[in-house]
Amino acid sequence: MRTINREKIVANCGHVIVLKGGDSAEREISLLSGAAVYQGLLRLGIRASELDVGDNVVKDLITLDPDLALIMLHGQGGEDGTIQGLLEILKIPYSGSGVLASALAMDKVKSKLIWQRLGLNTAEFMILNESTDWQAAIEKLGVAVVKPVNGGSSLGIAIVKEAEALKKQFEIASEFDSLVMAEKCVIGSEFSVGVIQDQLLPAVQLNTKREFFDFDAKYVDEDTEIKCPAELSEDKQLELNELVGAAYASLGCEGLARIDVMQDQDEVFYLLELNTIPGMTDHSFVPMAAKQSGLGFDDLLLRILELEQAAS
Repeated sequence: MRTINREKIVANCGHVIVLKGGDSAEREISLLSGAAVYQGLLRLGIRASELDVGDNVVKDLITLDPDLALIMLHGQGGEDGTIQGLLEILKIPYSGSGVLASALAMDKVKSKLIWQRLGLNTAEFMILNESTDWQAAIEKLGVAVVKPVNGGSSLGIAIVKEAEALKKQFEIASEFDSLVMAEKCVIGSEFSVGVIQDQLLPAVQLNTKREFFDFDAKYVDEDTEIKCPAELSEDKQLELNELVGAAYASLGCEGLARIDVMQDQDEVFYLLELNTIPGMTDHSFVPMAAKQSGLGFDDLLLRILELEQAAS
């Protein structure tokens, strides 16, 4: 692996601000990610501040006058291009993907439509609304995964098998987002792959005793089984890497991201979603995969900072 020039990167950082919190449903995880990143910056000897983003964000940013913003805002307002657009207006450089890529990745329908157009495998889906024929939808999809179109951390997501349950879960998911979708459930193994620009991190394989990898499985359960690197043959690992790399490039992503993929019982891969601001908590997959590849948490931060300095 290429050597990271810590001294040079730290010297060129200036004032780095960590944006965290916000008012999305993923606020709790964002606060944890932001705190971990902030502490990492301090360990590296970087002049850093942290900001819990609220109604006075413009005034706060102008007052703090950072040289770079590290965005750790998960969910709406953070991953959807909103804060990226604000930072563009304020002429503050920031980490990760730009406005368009962030908005496309946040919208699961838009990203899946692009992947379908490019021939990248992703599960069949449909948009739900009050007038949906629930029985027809179940007959079309079979077992379905209902999820908010814009959202993450598996909030508002559930697997349903009957029309009545589909309608009920639609109502629950609608509390998280005005747009709700149902996706054909892929039965098999789930994988999560981190990307840092042109570098793919080792795939993480997820196993849970729950029906699927929900919020509690990700952030609460201690018995969730996580394997890194994943148990894949060389050919299948190559196939997964090619699919992930193509998905990342198709949306115009930059910097750090994480792509979630299902593999069915016939070993066929299906793209689930792309996260442009993956979690950085002690339960998060990207730091885990980075460590497996030889990048400790602080080195991962240095790599992110290095990318932003090279782009400026």
